[in-house]
Amino acid sequence: MIRMATFAQWVEGARLRTWPNAIAPVLAGSGAAAGTDAFGLPLAALALVVALLLITGVNFANDYSDGIRGTDADRVGPQRLVGSGAAPPGTVRAAAFACFGLAAIAGLGVVVLSGHWWMIAVGAVCIVGAWFYTGGRRPYGYAGFGELAVFVFFGPVAVLGTLYVQADTITGSGIGAAVAVGTFSSAVLVANNLRDIPTDATTDKRTLAVLLGDRDTRTLYIGLVLAPFVITTLTGLRNSLALLGFLALAPLLASLRTVTRGDTGTALLPVLRDTGLAMLAWAALTGLAFAFG
Repeated sequence: MIRMATFAQWVEGARLRTWPNAIAPVLAGSGAAAGTDAFGLPLAALALVVALLLITGVNFANDYSDGIRGTDADRVGPQRLVGSGAAPPGTVRAAAFACFGLAAIAGLGVVVLSGHWWMIAVGAVCIVGAWFYTGGRRPYGYAGFGELAVFVFFGPVAVLGTLYVQADTITGSGIGAAVAVGTFSSAVLVANNLRDIPTDATTDKRTLAVLLGDRDTRTLYIGLVLAPFVITTLTGLRNSLALLGFLALAPLLASLRTVTRGDTGTALLPVLRDTGLAMLAWAALTGLAFAFG
């Protein structure tokens, strides 16, 4: 009997709750571009499309790769398409490749409009990195390098890439925003992997959280989510509007309490959501500060 996932299950598989990781870099990078009077709506919009398609593609790719390995057989978090048996592995893999292909087309639009043809290579590296996070024989996400990759791709690559295609330059403000968004994105993954330590350890998925252990992973999360506010303080010395970024602390207060008191399992699910919302708020507020400060 052919399995047919429902529309709601496909939406769940796309993991829309991870979209702040894609939206925040574009907001921050576009704000930095606006600060140099170089904001370009078509390029910003295409960059956003690329980011959303890539993150959706990597979510389907992870669903497929983890599913065929049996990593998702006993999940604490939301059910996956392959792991739950809702959709055939080949169909989910095809969905991932479709997202990557559409991202490549949108990325080509960015290249044509900006004239930076060398960025085709950057896009290719992003797609390869998205697939081999959990795909292939030696996925780097299973070897403790997931957080580093997330920092690089969602921080410097996404933020500075968005800035560069619009402004043809890299600014100090953009670099600061890239570091901040990268640490926020890494914190989201750390929270996810903290929740999954018990199941990942039994399936030989050696994430950074598994390697560090529960206590040190919680310390790492706290450091990562507070790092952007150090950047807010430094940026505020030159641009007082950037201090509005401290408002993004509000969604994090409950998450910090949850992590510091040692909650586990499903109690950590709101931490992922609130960390993503804090990142989105920080990027929006800081981007506006760059544009108008």
